[in-house]
Formats: sequence, structure tokens, C-alpha cells
Amino acid sequence: MTLIIEAPTATKFPPEARGSVVVCGSHGGRYPAYLAARAGLRAVIFSDAGVGRDSAGVASLALLEKDGMAAAAVSHMSARIGEPADMLARGIISHANGPARKLGVEPGVTCRRAAELLRGADLVPVEIEPSAEARTVLEPVGAKRRLIIIDSAAMVEPADSGHIVVTGSHGGLVGGDPVLALRVDGYAAVFNDAGIGIDEAGIARLPALERRGIPAFTVAAASARIGEAISTFEDGIISAVNGPAVKLGAAPGLRAKEVLTAWALG
Repeated sequence: MTLIIEAPTATKFPPEARGSVVVCGSHGGRYPAYLAARAGLRAVIFSDAGVGRDSAGVASLALLEKDGMAAAAVSHMSARIGEPADMLARGIISHANGPARKLGVEPGVTCRRAAELLRGADLVPVEIEPSAEARTVLEPVGAKRRLIIIDSAAMVEPADSGHIVVTGSHGGLVGGDPVLALRVDGYAAVFNDAGIGIDEAGIARLPALERRGIPAFTVAAASARIGEAISTFEDGIISAVNGPAVKLGAAPGLRAKEVLTAWALG
């Protein structure tokens, strides 16, 4: 029987995910689609991450549909992003692609029911061009610290410690684990709020990082494309901040680029 697998993040699909239906805590953007295709999944359910700017939170559905893979997304208002167990427990489908709809997966269906229906999906080879997931380092003239622009928080490196980490990732806790809020002790960190969502899950990294003394904020999903760090930096409007970030002058409504540039120089 086709397995239903839980995966907190698309960056770490387990080996048994191949040929299985996966309920994944990641946003449904382009990079997770690439990872789902590479992992050989039968079907996948993501979080819609608030859908957001240019519908970036569900971009994976159309990409996977091109080669016939069934995919869907649960509403960020029904279950916590980053937590597949919660998605299965109370998630409600908000978006589904053509192959998923043919199996009866429609908006309003529970995530659990959708996963069961997707067991009937065809296992098809999917080819998506390798994501241009970016890692860019910016160092403004006179800067005291660098701006590390990374599309996924999973790309952070030990050498990034002490610098400003700007990600395209959602601001939720992966698997609900505060240890994974940021894998290095950055000077500061920035995420997409994924629509904030139920239980304010889309900004759950902020208090976790506050306990570590790390300034952090999120940008509104409607202002910047989730999964694209350069959009976080260039387009993002701050939506939520933690205490250490407030002390450095960050506040909802400010442009992320202006605040981050000041932090790099200050």
C-alpha cells in the first residue's frame, strides 16, 4: 500500500518518501516543487503559506501539474506551517492542481482525506529545472557586517554567524522545534510571514530567536514572494518583529531594505 509520509521540510524528504504521498510542512513555492520532483514523490501536500505575492505560496502546484504529478496545499489558516502532523490533524485543502482534482481533492476537503485520495495518484517522472535558489552576499560600503541573502534558511553556513541572514523561508518553526529557528547565531534574521496564519505559526521563529537574543522580523507574504530572498530584501514590508529587533529600530510597516541596510552599517 502506498505510504503517507510526514516531512517537516522539503529540504529533507526521507528515503521512504519516494513513491509515497508526502504531507510536507514547507510552503508550496518553486523550490519545494523542484525538491519534490527530485525525490520521486507520488503526490505532495504543502502549506499555501498565505498564497501571497504573485501566488508564490502555491507556485509548485502548476509546476508539478505540467508532468502530471498530483499536488495540493492546505490553508495557512487551518494548520500550522512547518508541522505536517498538525496539517494532517486539522488542515483543510485550499488549492489543488488538475491531477489532484481528478482524484477528488478539492478546496474544503480535509488534509487527511486528501492524502488518502492521493494514494491513487499515478507515479510519474517529473522534470523541473534546478531551482535558481540563490545565495548572495552583500557588503555595503562601510558595512560592519554582511547581508547573507539565501532563498532557504537551510542554506545557512557556519561562516554566516555574526552576520545578517535574510531568507525566503517562512517564519514558522520546522517541526515545531525552536532549535531549528536559525542554525547559526546570526546578528539578525529575516523571514516571510507566510500569511501569519493559525496560532501565528508563520512568525513562530521570532520569539524563539528572541530567547537567544537574536533580532528578527518577518515581511508580509503579500509584499514579497516567499522562497525568494531577494524579494524579501528588495520588496518586503515588515509585518512582525521581536523584542531585540524593536530595540534596533525595526517596526511593522517599515521597508525591510532600509532597516537591513542600516543594521549592516550600524
